[in-house]
Amino acid sequence: MATEGVDLKKRRMLTNAVTVAGAVGAGFVAVPFLASWAPSERAKTAGAPVEVDISKMQDGAMMTVEWQGKPVWIVKRTARNLEDLPTLNEQLRDPASENEQQPDYARNGDRSIKPQILVLVGICTHLGCSPSYRPDLAAADLGADWKGGFFCPCHGSRFDLAGRVYQGVPAPLNLEVPPHRYLSDTTIIIGEDGGAA
Repeated sequence: MATEGVDLKKRRMLTNAVTVAGAVGAGFVAVPFLASWAPSERAKTAGAPVEVDISKMQDGAMMTVEWQGKPVWIVKRTARNLEDLPTLNEQLRDPASENEQQPDYARNGDRSIKPQILVLVGICTHLGCSPSYRPDLAAADLGADWKGGFFCPCHGSRFDLAGRVYQGVPAPLNLEVPPHRYLSDTTIIIGEDGGAA
């Protein structure tokens, strides 16, 4: 191969220029490609913690908020509701909440940080339907011993006002307690906790 009359300096400069231009072009292609792997703003928002003001909740009321695409219920239980909870233990599948469906700070008889306020994911643990809030006592369709709770119309699962599942129904587990904490006496943040009450 003859190299006579070839300017090697010019060849090296052109090779370097083409290499740099190729690297810059690859960068312009790679940046949007890599950016497409990042979650969208909508996805980031869907998984973000939700702040909820409960200051206007009346005794016996329930409000629903969305967190991670799931309904989350906040129930303000009455003094009567709290008195009734221990009387149901014999009828429940997991009255002591020994499964892993709640943070440690909600592993108690009322499954909550503050006894009066219950926070649950509103999805039945059987097939994912959304149970109805049934606070009425001795409801005709649920029996004279019904002390309020949640009833899943899809397959008849029943849960008490702590989200604990009754025996003999299709749902195998209690309703899930999501991670949450109190920012103040009247504000809850759902989706994050401080690890303690």
